[in-house]
Amino acid sequence: KIFYDKLRFIYVEIKKFDKSLEEIETHFDKWLYVLKNLVKIEEIPAKLQEKVFKKLFQIAEIARFDEKQLQSYRDSEKNYLDFTASLETSFNEGRVEERIEIAKNMIAEGFDNQVILKLTGLTIEQIEALRKEVR
Repeated sequence: KIFYDKLRFIYVEIKKFDKSLEEIETHFDKWLYVLKNLVKIEEIPAKLQEKVFKKLFQIAEIARFDEKQLQSYRDSEKNYLDFTASLETSFNEGRVEERIEIAKNMIAEGFDNQVILKLTGLTIEQIEALRKEVR
């Protein structure tokens, strides 16, 4: 009985896949080779130097961590994310300061609020406050 005509299951017996690394040719062969031999592979072979397999090996390496290594990895990852977030915040604040400086220069040169708003992205209220500062 057909359950859903757009869905089908294909069963692969990885145990029966017997190609060596030198014999694999297709992307499908590569996947079967990796799935069968993942626990034995120490370094990523040249034939598997693709982004998807590099990511798979990275995940597999993390999966082998013991509890202490895993906690250390998570702490390191958290520190990295915190650091990149603070860098991004700092960069964005720097951009705001840069836009404010540009707006001040435009005010000094006599540009009207609509032009300054369009070119800097600052609000009219911010521009008006800067006009009072520049005078």
